[in-house]
Amino acid sequence: MFNRDRWKEILEVLTKNWFRTVLTAFGVFWGILILIILLAAGKGLENGIRSDFDNIATNTMFIWTRSTTKAYDGLPKDRDFNFKIRDVSLLRENFPQLRFISPRNQLGGFQGTNNVVRGIRTGAYNVYGDYPEFIEQEPMMITRGRFVNHNDIEEKRKVAVIGQGVVRELYDPGETILGSYIKIQGVNFVVVGTYRKSSNDGNGEESQKQIFVPFTAFSQAFNRADNVGWMAITAKDETSITSMKEDIVSFLKGQHRVHPEDQRAIGYFDLFEQFNRVESLFGAMRFIAYFVGILVLLSGIIGVSNIMLIVVKERTKEIGIRRALGEDPWSIRKQILLESIFLTLISGMAGISVGALFIYGINAILDMNGPVDMFANPSVNLGVIMIALTILIISGLFAGFIPAQSAIRVKPIDALRTE
Repeated sequence: MFNRDRWKEILEVLTKNWFRTVLTAFGVFWGILILIILLAAGKGLENGIRSDFDNIATNTMFIWTRSTTKAYDGLPKDRDFNFKIRDVSLLRENFPQLRFISPRNQLGGFQGTNNVVRGIRTGAYNVYGDYPEFIEQEPMMITRGRFVNHNDIEEKRKVAVIGQGVVRELYDPGETILGSYIKIQGVNFVVVGTYRKSSNDGNGEESQKQIFVPFTAFSQAFNRADNVGWMAITAKDETSITSMKEDIVSFLKGQHRVHPEDQRAIGYFDLFEQFNRVESLFGAMRFIAYFVGILVLLSGIIGVSNIMLIVVKERTKEIGIRRALGEDPWSIRKQILLESIFLTLISGMAGISVGALFIYGINAILDMNGPVDMFANPSVNLGVIMIALTILIISGLFAGFIPAQSAIRVKPIDALRTE
């Protein structure tokens, strides 16, 4: 099958009219190149968006209270209410599918600014009263010291974990941070740790300018009693928080005497639902990339088939002579199929090589210029390349099949009469 004479003949046929061959090969080359570029661009966008969810517990919802819109159980509408710390234990008892329940209180941000003072320096930062579990829901890198722990909670220690942005604004380079004091709204807290969040975090620089203190110390220092501003609730991996949220909301309405049909009284944000929407978007993007790329590739394959038909037509007399000399029809069919597969495969390999160089170049540019929002590390899976090569081989067979069948149908006597 792979003898020297046969391959010499293949090269002679394809180089006889090299310009036509190059134009035909370009269709396959362009099709596979477009497919690779589309898949790489989609993967780069996917990586960029996923980085915003990096290490975050996506099976999470955030829930808070708002004013009621319906009177219920003797209570008027437009009533303000708060979650209580007892809601946390009640949720744990009634919803064993939950993994983490983190009550939170906050100063600063959308609730107004607060002054944090250290020596003669001041700043306005988001200050959160948290439980230790929150670092499992929104991971951060502890760069010095530690995060809040349960001993801090139980003993209501006035300790704080501050972000790198806070460090830059309140401390001099090289200055000792751990063990120093900062004053939050007139209350002293000792710094026990510093953190840094991913540079891809959606809040950017502001995410580095946060301060975390124990929930109990926060409540005591800032007169929050047993009130909870909002909660971050994460379900166990085998259970979707989306499937539980209506039951959780209904349960909390019952605990706070809120009308069951009051849709505004309790607000929530379902991170898992949003993440699944993003996942669906990725699936749609991959489908479009494959669909468009394969259509372009198919047009190139059709071009190869058409050219092989022309080649067979040009070689009608040659084929007739070979048939008259007794050459087996399968030998002629095999020759045409090999020519088709060779042209398709070489074109496809060239497209894959150029596509790989293109991806390498884009990644090199990104490495030199730094990260780009919502786009990172474009790449194509090796398995996709192998599938593309398989498609090219099969397509080459189909592209050469009709011309090959046309060739063996030529009667020797008719072929010899052809001018």
